[in-house]
Amino acid sequence: MEKCFAAMSDTEISTTPPTYVIYDLETTGLDSAYDDLIQIAAVRFFQGKLIEEDSFFSFARPRQSISSFIQSYTGISNRDVVSAPRPGQVLCDFSRWVGSSTLIAHNGLRFDSKFLTATSERLGAATREISCIDSIHISKMLFGKERGIKHSLDHVKARLSLADSALRRHDARGDVDLLGRAVEVMAKRLGLNESFHGVPRHVSLLPNV
Repeated sequence: MEKCFAAMSDTEISTTPPTYVIYDLETTGLDSAYDDLIQIAAVRFFQGKLIEEDSFFSFARPRQSISSFIQSYTGISNRDVVSAPRPGQVLCDFSRWVGSSTLIAHNGLRFDSKFLTATSERLGAATREISCIDSIHISKMLFGKERGIKHSLDHVKARLSLADSALRRHDARGDVDLLGRAVEVMAKRLGLNESFHGVPRHVSLLPNV
């Protein structure tokens, strides 16, 4: 069973006051009870701005092989993850880096948060609750909830006239680059304050390190 390494001391953790972390996962499939994460990327978001130099990235080595479909979809191969840490250890490292920030992911309520919780619970170690925002809710606040209005990241990108990422889509790094810019623009257009008042939240789990 995987275990987290010892937590960093307070002096090793970034002194930047944590606010939000925009992140994305790539996985071996859609079932959080069976599938594993294979990649995670994230960037800090503070006072309405992306802090691009304060970022997190890691591959993860899953329990099962990456299928040809997932390799084609994400561009991530078994060769990319062969020397990577296991998913639980990646989340230990991610949890330390996240600190007390609120997490933001697109479709996070139905997908990313479930993988964070399932992977953390499989560690068999202590977990902690962390506040999360699904950026689909921000899109609905800006563009409306009427029938026929779609809120995929590609639809949001088109409505905001955002430039393509220089990084591959469906690679977590490319998706985080796009989502970070989308959140930055949507928050400004909505006039959201630093607490993102009025945006729904849910809870996920991370290892308590």
